[in-house]
Amino acid sequence: MNKQIDNKGSYRDAVATISKEGKRNFIYPKRPSGKFYNKRTAFSIFYLIVFFTLPFIYINEEPLLMFNILQRKFIIFGMIFWPQDFFIFGLGMLTFIVFIILFTVVFGRIFCGWACPQTIFMEMVFRKIEYWIDGDANMQKQLTAMPWNAEKILKRSFKFVVFFTLSFLIANFFLAYLIGMRTLADYINHPAANSGTLVSLFIFTTVFFFVYWWFREQACIVVCPYGRLQGVLLDKNSIIVAYDKKRGEPRGKEHKTRSHVVEKNDDNCKCTDCKGNGGCKDLAEKFNAIAMHGDCIDCSACVRVCPTGIDIRNGTQLECINCTACMDVCDAIMLKVNKPVGLIRYASENSIAQGEKLKINTRIKSYSMVLLLLISLLVFLLVSRTDLDVRLMRTAGMTYTSMPDGRISNLYNLKLTNKTHKIIHYALKLENIKGEINIIGNNEMVIKKEDYSHCQFFIILDRSLIKNWKTQLIMGLYENGVKIKTIEAKFIGPEIYN
Repeated sequence: MNKQIDNKGSYRDAVATISKEGKRNFIYPKRPSGKFYNKRTAFSIFYLIVFFTLPFIYINEEPLLMFNILQRKFIIFGMIFWPQDFFIFGLGMLTFIVFIILFTVVFGRIFCGWACPQTIFMEMVFRKIEYWIDGDANMQKQLTAMPWNAEKILKRSFKFVVFFTLSFLIANFFLAYLIGMRTLADYINHPAANSGTLVSLFIFTTVFFFVYWWFREQACIVVCPYGRLQGVLLDKNSIIVAYDKKRGEPRGKEHKTRSHVVEKNDDNCKCTDCKGNGGCKDLAEKFNAIAMHGDCIDCSACVRVCPTGIDIRNGTQLECINCTACMDVCDAIMLKVNKPVGLIRYASENSIAQGEKLKINTRIKSYSMVLLLLISLLVFLLVSRTDLDVRLMRTAGMTYTSMPDGRISNLYNLKLTNKTHKIIHYALKLENIKGEINIIGNNEMVIKKEDYSHCQFFIILDRSLIKNWKTQLIMGLYENGVKIKTIEAKFIGPEIYN
């Protein structure tokens, strides 16, 4: 970690959540409030509604979203993806990585503070419940310090039950995104036959409970790699939650300031402060020093409200998740002391250094356009993906067969993958040449929904139609008389000598 100098000249070379003895130092952030916190709360409500609603939405008897890793079956907004679609996931992962890099370079860690599931659940669900049960920061500290009396046992027990119940609920929905809500409900109704799933559910519940009861902000500080990426992705033009040092420094406690700044030789001052006695001359140095203080009154409210325990006035830090709590509390303090808001605000280091407001410049526009193009490319790949995969191959080890009537036949293997939610009845037809297709066996020419199908058939051509050793064939795959796929193949025949 880079050492950062504070206002008193000392260096910050330790993490706020770890004590000097190397033990866990719990953070008790003050309850935040303000316009940004209200906006985050509104967004979180929408976020949670979506999270707890999606597993119940089914299309064609399939979940709207499902990521079944074990069965290698993924459903995204009703579209089923199989291992054959892995290239789309590969491109999707590359797009996602590039998106993260560009998004972070431009917008910093806005995702962490506004949309990260860890932040949403920790700050907008479990933290709010904790404020309701234990009270604000000071009351929580007092509760921790007090001996185990009836009040402490009651509150701790109640909070434990509520936190564990919520963790169990989240674990259920997390598992529902993996196997589907109906499957999960069936497993719960028949626990004896699905003990493995219930063990997984218990493990998920324990992990979530551990994170939100004890580990908390350490998940962002220690575990999450995104915070570490911030150190190499951010630059001086990135939008961050920043403290305006030019305006705020040097810090000073709030005093009753004078109505004007005076010079030492001002013997004729008649202001109301010195009541016309020229007292300003004697007090000039004192009051001019006060007038030179920055807007920061060194109240440390921004530190007390921070969920990761940092002082934003020390500059950009890996622990900062851009939650805007310090922005809200600082604006409230500035209004109380009759100073402009925005001492801590969304800004870039360059905009603060140059004393300019944050602008949507060409850089932000161009990077945002690249992000939009990447998302559009991924959406195009998803939408343009075919619902029926067809693979036609000539049977290995065979060339051609001369039939008794003089015609030539080739044997083919047709493999089909139905990625849709419906049964497909299909038929094959030669498009560019006259010939005959003979299906081997009693094949019904049917592909079940979300299933594979295999078909073997002969293509038979008159010898007079074969002009070369290889003849290009074009076949149509039809469903109910409508062509849904065009298939190309090579027909091997006897070599023709002129």
